[in-house]
Amino acid sequence: MRSVSTIRSASSRKIFRNSQFFGIKTISSVVQFSSHDSHSTSDEQISETGKSEDIGDQYLELNSSRVLEFLKKLKKEPIYAVSFFAQLREQRFRPDLRTYVAMLWIFCYCGMDRKLRSVLREVITLKREGLGFDVWDVFDALVEGVNAVGLKLFSRVLDAMIKAFASESMFGEATKFLYEIKKRGFGISIFSLNYLMNRLIECGDADRAILIYNHLEKLGLTPNVYTYGIVVKAFCRKRNFEEALTVFSKLGKAPNICTFTILLEGLCSQGLSVSGYNILLARRRDNLTIDACAYAVVIRGFVKEKKLKEAEHLLLDMNEDGPMPDECCYGAIIQGYCQAGDYIEALDLHSKMTSRNIKTNCKIASFILQCLCQLGKFKEVKSQFGHFQKSGIYLDKVVYNIVIDALCKLGKVDMAMTKLNEMKGKGIVPDVVTYTTLINGCILNGKLFEAADLLKNMEQNELKPDLITCDVLAGAFSRNGGLDGALKVLNFMGSQGIEPSYITFNVIIKKLFAIGKVRESERFFDCLEIKDERNYSAMIDGYCESNNTEKACDLFVWLLGLGIAVNRSSRLKLLDTLVMEGEHDKVVMMSDALLYSGDGPSQKLFTKVISALCSFGKMKKAHLVFDSLIPYGFNRDVIIYTIMLNGYCKVNHLKEASALFNDMKERGIAPDITAYTVLLDGSSKSNIVWQKMSGSKGERISTSSLLADMSKLGLEGDVASYTALIDSHCKTGNLEEAITLFNEMIDLHLAPNIKTYTALLNGYSKSRHVKKDVTINGLTFKRKVRNDKTTYTLHHQGILTAKIEQFRT
Repeated sequence: MRSVSTIRSASSRKIFRNSQFFGIKTISSVVQFSSHDSHSTSDEQISETGKSEDIGDQYLELNSSRVLEFLKKLKKEPIYAVSFFAQLREQRFRPDLRTYVAMLWIFCYCGMDRKLRSVLREVITLKREGLGFDVWDVFDALVEGVNAVGLKLFSRVLDAMIKAFASESMFGEATKFLYEIKKRGFGISIFSLNYLMNRLIECGDADRAILIYNHLEKLGLTPNVYTYGIVVKAFCRKRNFEEALTVFSKLGKAPNICTFTILLEGLCSQGLSVSGYNILLARRRDNLTIDACAYAVVIRGFVKEKKLKEAEHLLLDMNEDGPMPDECCYGAIIQGYCQAGDYIEALDLHSKMTSRNIKTNCKIASFILQCLCQLGKFKEVKSQFGHFQKSGIYLDKVVYNIVIDALCKLGKVDMAMTKLNEMKGKGIVPDVVTYTTLINGCILNGKLFEAADLLKNMEQNELKPDLITCDVLAGAFSRNGGLDGALKVLNFMGSQGIEPSYITFNVIIKKLFAIGKVRESERFFDCLEIKDERNYSAMIDGYCESNNTEKACDLFVWLLGLGIAVNRSSRLKLLDTLVMEGEHDKVVMMSDALLYSGDGPSQKLFTKVISALCSFGKMKKAHLVFDSLIPYGFNRDVIIYTIMLNGYCKVNHLKEASALFNDMKERGIAPDITAYTVLLDGSSKSNIVWQKMSGSKGERISTSSLLADMSKLGLEGDVASYTALIDSHCKTGNLEEAITLFNEMIDLHLAPNIKTYTALLNGYSKSRHVKKDVTINGLTFKRKVRNDKTTYTLHHQGILTAKIEQFRT
């Protein structure tokens, strides 16, 4: 027996098929049919209309009145009304204002809120230019019919209009509409206001969301639990946590878990995970519901703040007292450890997770494999991938791309190709990243023909190479074919409609420099129609790497005159090259330009320039640069202070070093063992006595004062500091103290180096009482005196391992 719905559907098709496009007779038939049995409808049922026959077979002249009359007859048959409306558009009939309003009332009457909102969004976006009327005309027309349909149905239309404005991010219009509703004495539901406020927050306008919340009472609305949750989120976005907590407190003792989680998300997203954790504990003490999702929010917050141990502690809390943690909780911490490069902790936590029968997933697998790959542990990637495969979890394209990359970097291109086929066998479609990784692997391993085959394979699979693929090809062809090879790639890119970027040009420039083709690199650079400042930087890098420092300097100075910026990394490279080649004068002359041009200085650039100037003994200039650190917003850290101290000690300006050391301590920067070693070494090489760090003028300081300071700070000496002290005692004739320090080194298991032995033997040489071979730490040094020169030699296992000479004084 056929169902009622089947008979109804069949009857409908017959009626529409036989129509002369909605003659009066047909309308009567449909009306009679519709009146037999009205059935419920919803938004979901609209999809069925696509299966129905065309409503009309041929086009006859229509007018708005006839269409409107027909729509009214279909008030309880919205599926057919929607189909009719669609057919009108296909027949190029332009619905007027009354037609749209009729459709809106039908959707409203049948509770089809999504369809109602969809049509209103259409009216909003098409505007008067597209329809001949706008949404405000629709509103006025709807108001005229309110008495016929009642306020309850009308409020549904108003809610839909608010949501339609919000969906289109037309918040000004939505606000205007709210005041218009209030002025006319109509009401809307709190749900549409919740939707509007949520959209405002999503679009970064938390202030307006809060303003609407503050006017709810004037609009005659009472906030519900979701309203409070939205407003809590708004205040959190504004970092106004005091107000967020005030709103939260209005929910009383038991806010629902959704609002509670929103508060946690707000706090944790703003770096206040500790506060979120404390609120979570308070809820737990009150024996209120906390789900794994709430815990996961705080865990993710701790991870974002790099407080991984706190996150793991919370995980232990869950295992003991809370809901069982899921893979999301574990995965967040594993991701944190991976981002920190701590793969050992990541793997350990992963092992604990699986031991608790919590199944891992491909996302967690990708965190671990990516971490190992970034650390260069390609063998471990291969091994771990095998473990994941054996566990039976689904491994997606991302995971396969990582392992293919690792195999290529191990030189196992054939195995990587096997993984490609494995992907295809499992129904995983390789993407451009997969092919680009393999092409790069083939090129790096000299398999150029295989790379070309992969490129063809991409085309066969309708995958278009992207810019990164082309950059890889540009590097390969430049390295193997010089400028001609590079031009072939650029032609290929043109044929594919891919515009080369500055990266493409830089890849070619760098590869040409790398193979010694300096002239070809210059020719290519000269041919570029538009030269980016980053291309100029690449040329400077290339000159530096190819030992053409003079050209690099000339280009830098020329660009400086034109006001063209050179990036920091290139300025650093140029500085390093000049220092390495001993170009003292150029470093001093160009130091300001290297520091302050282009995108400005960085902490690293400041450190490098100061270090270079100090190594050349240009302390006045170094101190000027040192003084400019703070005005530029950078820190004078212990490293920079130590570099300056070392510079002053090297040029024997111990008074300035002492003053700088005092300044360092007064600013609350604790000297480390390296700083003290520099001072000890400086004092050992000079007869100038240091001023006391605490001290007033005229007071002096000995090495014992430095040692006392080190002791207070809990700093233990290293080989360098002990050697400096031993050297100091030996030079002042205090050989016994030097030997005591040497023995202390041995007791601390600090291995003396050649400098330590040299310092001690120099002390022995100056002692008039030593007239024989010297045994130190079980090693015997043979003493010879020739032509007023004392020589100590150490033979170990028949090999001369140390020879120390000292003129007798």
